[in-house]
Amino acid sequence: MKYWLMKSEPDVFSIDQLKKDKTTPWEGVRNYQARNFMQKDMQVGDLVLFYHSNATPPGVAGLAKVSKLATPDKLQFDKKSEYFDPKATKEKPIWYCVDVEFVEKFKELVSLQDLRDNEKLSDMLVLAKGSRLSIQPVDKKHFDIVKKMGGL
Repeated sequence: MKYWLMKSEPDVFSIDQLKKDKTTPWEGVRNYQARNFMQKDMQVGDLVLFYHSNATPPGVAGLAKVSKLATPDKLQFDKKSEYFDPKATKEKPIWYCVDVEFVEKFKELVSLQDLRDNEKLSDMLVLAKGSRLSIQPVDKKHFDIVKKMGGL
């Protein structure tokens, strides 16, 4: 099993929306490294720290898990979508997405500042200078610490 952090802006898609929907395709990722994580590395059952980005404050809001292996992101073919990619074809898709399923909302948000203040998390990728990747691997030890900080 692997562990991940996946970022979403809560005004676009929040942990509460995932709880309501139960599962969703993680569409619209347009970064090659993040796509590669979904396409090549993520497996069903992998656990996810669901991170609210561009929020006040930003932070980890809860847990999800990968519920379906990567399939072509249908938005790349939709001319009306902001995620349309004219270079993508059904025969040669460029963008992929996994499905994620709601697991649990944290009792309280673990803010980015909370993460920074915990010296045991100092080498967590999300805290690295200039780290903007929307999907990133997380060490199990970091995952367990953040989960505990969230009250689970």
